[in-house]
Amino acid sequence: MREIHCSKVIKAVTKLCKAANFCLPQSTYELLEKALNQEDSTLGKMVLDKIFENAGIALKEEIPLCQDCGSTIVFVEIGNQVQIKGGILAEAINEGVRLGYKEGYLRKSICHPISRKNTGDNTPAVIHIDIVKGNSLKIIVMPKGGGSENMAKLKMLSPSAGKKGIVDFVVKSVEEAGSNPCPPIIIGLGIGGGSAERAMFLAKKALLRKVGETNPDPEIAELEKEILKGVNNLKIGPQGFGGKITALACYIEVEPCHIASLPLAVNLQCHSARYAEVIL
Repeated sequence: MREIHCSKVIKAVTKLCKAANFCLPQSTYELLEKALNQEDSTLGKMVLDKIFENAGIALKEEIPLCQDCGSTIVFVEIGNQVQIKGGILAEAINEGVRLGYKEGYLRKSICHPISRKNTGDNTPAVIHIDIVKGNSLKIIVMPKGGGSENMAKLKMLSPSAGKKGIVDFVVKSVEEAGSNPCPPIIIGLGIGGGSAERAMFLAKKALLRKVGETNPDPEIAELEKEILKGVNNLKIGPQGFGGKITALACYIEVEPCHIASLPLAVNLQCHSARYAEVIL
């Protein structure tokens, strides 16, 4: 059994919060570069150039890529041979978020849903913990802005809706979202999962897919392509100014579901698709 002290977790999450807000992942750069090469709209290309310029400034100056430093979404994979010492894992993660948002001068966006009083430190984080085999602890921090998260949708489709029903709902959802999620977007979809909340989790998790990776199921991989094509045919374009590229990618996660259900969750990510990870 390997022991990992909470102090190490706090230090790691503190760094991840700053890194995720200051630096675009290489996979996001690659998607944006591909979009720039494919975009045929002059205004769309100009917008993409500004996105690259903004990312360069953020990296150099160590300032946020976006003024919305988001809700802090944390994905954790803890090995079954790991024991957390010195405290509670979730509490350590939240302490890391507090310190990271304070030290990085990151905007604190979390408030009470009714009174709207700000918690003052961007906590609590949204923490997803999976137990896996091994003796390591993997932590991914994804800041998720309100503009894109507000466009999330859940539809409990009838099983008879099939693939066409899925495609139609996703394309319509992106059309209704328009420029709100700051396109070009990444589309995360959760299909199935046995329950509504599981489908929503799958859609969020899908946004972490590495560039160039497709779903291992050929049928689902083809569905990803079909949805991406349908969305880009909307011509919403970068930041909603029109153009060929409305979405950079479509990623689908699938799990078995109840025979009477076809859960479909849509989670859109803005062009500032930020996340950082570490393995302890």
